[in-house]
Amino acid sequence: QVQLVESGGGLVQPGGSLRLSCAASPSIFSINSMAWYRQAPGKQRELVAAIRSGVTNYADSVEGRFTISRDNARNTVYLQMNSLKPEDTAVYYCKVAFWGGIREYDYWGQGTQVTVSS
Repeated sequence: QVQLVESGGGLVQPGGSLRLSCAASPSIFSINSMAWYRQAPGKQRELVAAIRSGVTNYADSVEGRFTISRDNARNTVYLQMNSLKPEDTAVYYCKVAFWGGIREYDYWGQGTQVTVSS
């Protein structure tokens, strides 16, 4: 069973930075893509950033402020968040898509709280 362990959330002032990490346990399956989502209270979960075959994409709201990266040797995805705003406050979840030979299988992390407040 694949496990994803997230870390790096916390409380930060507006304009500050945080770096989230998500490490996937070793698997016989290859990783197709890794992504970060977030869910604020009363809102739907939304895609923040994703990386697949070295290609990245970002939500418009975080473009230029957040950077997603991946360490293949460590099966880890990172989200560097700069110039944080109060509206970035949410629970952040990582999602990893593994290739099972016929289809992809998605696994989710447990979530980590990010609070941007003065």
